[in-house]
Amino acid sequence: MSDESDSTAPKPMKSHGRLAVRPTVAPRELMTNTPDLMGVWKAKIITLFPEAFPGVLGESLTGKALQEGTWQLEQIHLREFGEGKHRNVDDTPAGGGAGMVLRPDVMGRAIDFAMNGTPPNREDWPLVYLSPRGKRFDQATAKRWSKARGITMICGRFEGVDDRVLFHYGIEEVSLGDFVLTGGEIAAQAMIDATVRLLPGVLGNAESIEDESHSNGLLEHPQFTKPAEWRGMPIPEVLMSGHHGKIAEWRQKMSEKITRERRPDMWAAYEAEKSNK
Repeated sequence: MSDESDSTAPKPMKSHGRLAVRPTVAPRELMTNTPDLMGVWKAKIITLFPEAFPGVLGESLTGKALQEGTWQLEQIHLREFGEGKHRNVDDTPAGGGAGMVLRPDVMGRAIDFAMNGTPPNREDWPLVYLSPRGKRFDQATAKRWSKARGITMICGRFEGVDDRVLFHYGIEEVSLGDFVLTGGEIAAQAMIDATVRLLPGVLGNAESIEDESHSNGLLEHPQFTKPAEWRGMPIPEVLMSGHHGKIAEWRQKMSEKITRERRPDMWAAYEAEKSNK
């Protein structure tokens, strides 16, 4: 295990296809001084826990492929982009409520750093937020990602990220399943594993790639936090009103709208349950 840590301020990344060696915060020797190599699929992970990677990805076939340079992994420590002396990354939810929300200014800086030098076309380089309210991950998604040049994944924590970040960057929200984890790191490893195994040369001839086969409740409403206005987008006025009844009504309506649009199966079950009461 390397005892080196990257305490310097983040620097702009080199463009894709250039060879540039940078130290990365990592728990393994194989993750130290990872170069950018032309034509090699790469996963960039924005996380509060960079030491969680490579985790299980450093084992078995994915670990062997990582060591051989068949694919690459880069951890981006969200805390390095935090505010103030203590590098704060979160704040209380606008409109009240339990938990904390990841700040848009902090997350925006981390995303700008991660996406610097990557292809602008999201088909070539997807930008993904791991979220319980996202589209369910499946084999078709893994196939699509494996055909890209790389991917940037945002691991959520607490109550999630300010929704203005998702809107501003047009971020793809993806869920591992209809359950909630304490953070996105485990989901990221599962999705990366499913994607990396589809890359040429990872499985070899001994294994075949299988085709994809294949609740109730509502998806969560949008979340916002300070600052009150970010990149020209204000927090919805109702959340700043202090009227708890109106806030609850707005959140319920938004939850229903999001569920109806994104998960018609969940919406049908929700309506059926209501009609039976």
